[in-house]
Amino acid sequence: MKNCVYCTLPEIKERQIVENSLAWAFPTNIPITPGHTLVVPKRCIERYEELNVEEKEAVEQLRLKIIVALRQLYGVEGFHFAWNEGAIAGQTVPHLHLHIVPRKEGDAGITEYDPRKFLYRPGSREATPEAELKAIAEEIKSAI
Repeated sequence: MKNCVYCTLPEIKERQIVENSLAWAFPTNIPITPGHTLVVPKRCIERYEELNVEEKEAVEQLRLKIIVALRQLYGVEGFHFAWNEGAIAGQTVPHLHLHIVPRKEGDAGITEYDPRKFLYRPGSREATPEAELKAIAEEIKSAI
């Protein structure tokens, strides 16, 4: 992609931490916590399902290397792993990127992990009746 910042900006390439033949990793310019790293495929694609098997393995290899280093360097106790897919879901760079956000006691930011809060669905909601959940499951199964 011609205008992809991950593919074209030299300052991002200069931040490279590690690479393999199909992916590379670098610190994000707006970190949530120290060590917040992005792992990206070298091929400029937008969605996870566009990755081939080898690219998925390459991203996973780098994810594992990064988390070992972050645990050692920063005393990390846990991680958030995430990617946003599509503008509606918060993807601002149209090049798939896996966020590795190291977490430890006392971090700022999201501290409650209720999915409604974590995924921008604030407020209390009623539990969905089991019959409706089963119907939804069947509907999704029929589309697979």
